[in-house]
Amino acid sequence: MNWLDNSQQAEFRNKVKEFLNNSIPSYYTNVTPDRIAEGHTGGWQYDLKVGSDDARYAAREWVTSLAKHDWVAPHWPEEYGGGGLTPMEQFILRSEFAWYGVPPVAGPGVNMLGPTIILHGTEKQKKELLPSILSGEVTWAQGYSEPGAGSDLASLQTQAVKDGDNYVINGQKIWTSSAHKADWIFILVRTDNEAPKHRGISFIYTNINQTGIDVRPIISGGWEHATNETFYQEVSVPIENRIGEENRCWYVAMTLLDHERSNITGAIEKKKTIQSLIQYIVNDSVFSKQLSRKAVRNEIVDRFIECEVGYNFSLRIISMQDAGLVPNQEASTSKLFNSELTQRLNQTGMKPFGLFANLWDPNDNRSPMNAQFTQKHVHQISATIAGGTSEIQRNIIATRGLGLPRG
Repeated sequence: MNWLDNSQQAEFRNKVKEFLNNSIPSYYTNVTPDRIAEGHTGGWQYDLKVGSDDARYAAREWVTSLAKHDWVAPHWPEEYGGGGLTPMEQFILRSEFAWYGVPPVAGPGVNMLGPTIILHGTEKQKKELLPSILSGEVTWAQGYSEPGAGSDLASLQTQAVKDGDNYVINGQKIWTSSAHKADWIFILVRTDNEAPKHRGISFIYTNINQTGIDVRPIISGGWEHATNETFYQEVSVPIENRIGEENRCWYVAMTLLDHERSNITGAIEKKKTIQSLIQYIVNDSVFSKQLSRKAVRNEIVDRFIECEVGYNFSLRIISMQDAGLVPNQEASTSKLFNSELTQRLNQTGMKPFGLFANLWDPNDNRSPMNAQFTQKHVHQISATIAGGTSEIQRNIIATRGLGLPRG
């Protein structure tokens, strides 16, 4: 694992920086306090579809600039409209995007469905679906988890039964992020009840607004609507909307989740967060007094070190991919460490502010750092659950990494 760029990587990094210095819409540089508190600038795909007028204009300007360099989907092969970048070039691109605070290469359409179609889709599916993903014309949601199948996803019970040239789908999905903003959804369904649970699963996509699909909001403890329940009642979907072999799509889904767990953008965001916390406290006439408390200083130093460790875990995964290796337990190690660090970092960020950390409104001038740590502390409680629980990650590390027996 190398911490320094070689000559080609350094040249590419400079190219990315030059692009960012000249191409970022003002909407993404002049971020309002409430958007800072949310911890993100907003995904350009959803800005383009359901954002304010300013957000839509900025998103169109941004995606047009990205498209000139084939960076809307930098990880896709060039023949499908992607950038064809190496894993390390993707790492550099995503890192610089994160440092500059612009919308990342994100969304289930670009990051999950697109690669699935490229690897397992028919030529017709590639022709029909990939262009609209790249343009942002169609937004996607991912329907995997169910009330009784989260960490044990292979226990999913949503049924798809053949009826002529169609599947008829009945069941329920939960924690479906941004389903209320999406046009289409791809879901895992059970197509064979007699097969072992990992073998009877298929991958199907459908219009989320069609008859029989009901999207219901889940409001978080922080009054945030980011995720949903989706119900399927006699939903008819053409068989040609299946991607890959019938009953053999479990391993396709798991490969994609391993890539999801490498999250370099999140690692950079943590480094930015701890640095901004230190800068704020040092320069604030009131809260700088907190630095005289040894416990506060030590805790901030611990988080600073851990943010560097989290970054290195992500770099390790990219380095393996760049060498042609497939990260497995390494991806789980990164996900486990970084998701738990997210929660520790938010707690540390509130500690120097005492009772002021109870202020929730990011637009309140009395709220330290626009209340971002207070808001993140609530919104990111799920970090150790979403994308695979910490308990499951430890099991993977134990069995696949350490060779320990199951059970």
